[in-house]
Amino acid sequence: MRWGGGGVGVGGGVAASLAALLCCGCVMLALAGAAAAQGSRLPFAYKTLRGDPPRIVAKGGFSGVFPDSSLDAYSFALSTSAPDTTLWCDVQLTKDGVGVCLRDINMQNCTTVAEAYPARKRTYVINGVRKTGWFASDFTMAELQSVVLTQAIWSRSPRFDGYPILSVPELPTILDVKQPSLWLNVQHDIFYKEHGLNMRNYILSIQKNVSVDYISSPELGFLQNISGRVHRKTKLVFRFLDKSLDNSIHQTYASLLSNLTFIKSIASGIMVPKSYIWPVTKDNYLQAPTSIVAKAHSAGLEIYASDFANDRIIPYNYSYDPLAEYLNFIGDGGFSVDGVLSEHPITASEAIGCFANLNSSKTDHGEPLIISHNGASGDYPDCTDLAYHSAINDGADVIDCPVQVTSDGTLMCMGSINLLDTTNVQRTTFNSRASVVSEIQATPGVFTFNLTWDDINSSIQPKISSPLSRYYMVRNPRYTNQGKFLKLYDFLAMGMDKDLSGVMIIIEVILSLEIHLF
Repeated sequence: MRWGGGGVGVGGGVAASLAALLCCGCVMLALAGAAAAQGSRLPFAYKTLRGDPPRIVAKGGFSGVFPDSSLDAYSFALSTSAPDTTLWCDVQLTKDGVGVCLRDINMQNCTTVAEAYPARKRTYVINGVRKTGWFASDFTMAELQSVVLTQAIWSRSPRFDGYPILSVPELPTILDVKQPSLWLNVQHDIFYKEHGLNMRNYILSIQKNVSVDYISSPELGFLQNISGRVHRKTKLVFRFLDKSLDNSIHQTYASLLSNLTFIKSIASGIMVPKSYIWPVTKDNYLQAPTSIVAKAHSAGLEIYASDFANDRIIPYNYSYDPLAEYLNFIGDGGFSVDGVLSEHPITASEAIGCFANLNSSKTDHGEPLIISHNGASGDYPDCTDLAYHSAINDGADVIDCPVQVTSDGTLMCMGSINLLDTTNVQRTTFNSRASVVSEIQATPGVFTFNLTWDDINSSIQPKISSPLSRYYMVRNPRYTNQGKFLKLYDFLAMGMDKDLSGVMIIIEVILSLEIHLF
């Protein structure tokens, strides 16, 4: 491509600068001494109660894809997750006293029971709340043979619906694993007792044939009743809920949280919603972590975090990356939980397995070179001062600047030559300058060379980009239009002033663009 020396609004100096840069489509500038300043990463140590990697507990198996508690949900969890993944079963009791794995006491939410038995709808009061639907306690195990499991989360695919309901004893026998790690969660002991069913006796009766590693319940009274009667290797875990009262002992969860030594006399661990550990603001941002993990460990209790799923709305701090969320619970906050309850256990395995491998590996794999993409553009608008400073603070070795040119010859950093992509120009009077430049794109755009630097810097705001914008999911909404645009000169000055290995200057050469510039 040939660049002229004296076009409209562009001086010869700018043309010379562009010509020099265009010798390469991408230029890496090394900063003297910076590479030597990059220290090696220290090995990671888990701050769990016993120093072991956190346990992965697959809620109903791989229930983020398959129906919760279905055969393939459990099988897929074992085949794709960490080898010692624990399988979670929410135990419900049938009318004839058989324990089955169902994610909800109301079967309407996770089975085809309403179609199979439309006339057997009932209303019960459960923990003080009236619930209407179909309940396992109204059906025998034989009757449930005509009912199949369905995906309980409507936004997930129903493609795998149709698996039979599994009883607790048959679960270990149908899996291709000799002794899978099993976690039984008993959520409604009081309800079943009111209907003439004894969950305590059932759990104790299956011990000879079913190896159970964990039993949890939000009803501390239930755990008290089985404490000392279960197998020695079975751990009891008290589960905290968001509701205020544990009806089994008539104490609030808040009061129990302040008396962990009492819980330790009954159980070996606690399970809490993840918001107990990392509270979240009303506009979905993380607050400072609480001290609950340290307090639990100080009391000699393991602590497990629940409510993990890849397709849930997670705090904006994670930029929609569930892997980043797991990492925040296993070390980034200066502590490690002892396990996570996940509907997508493969992601938990990725987070935990990564660090576990770093711990045991003695091989020097070297240090990867980390290059930003328009700065930390997942957290702040592309190519702004906030994005670059964040990338540097996050440990980037190299920050990048895609160079664009304005109508008055200013070289600046901008993720796209089309201002409609990364700014709010469409909400300004400059939107009237939209035009089609066929050499660039077939649709109208407002391009950097349509405006002066002062036009852009004083009248236009940056706009954070998002690959999920079509679904109206915005990254970091507090900072959607925050930050300042940078001239190339200012970008280079920033690079020289920071502890970086280098900076990258990117030029996207577009044929015939010169007719619009010169």
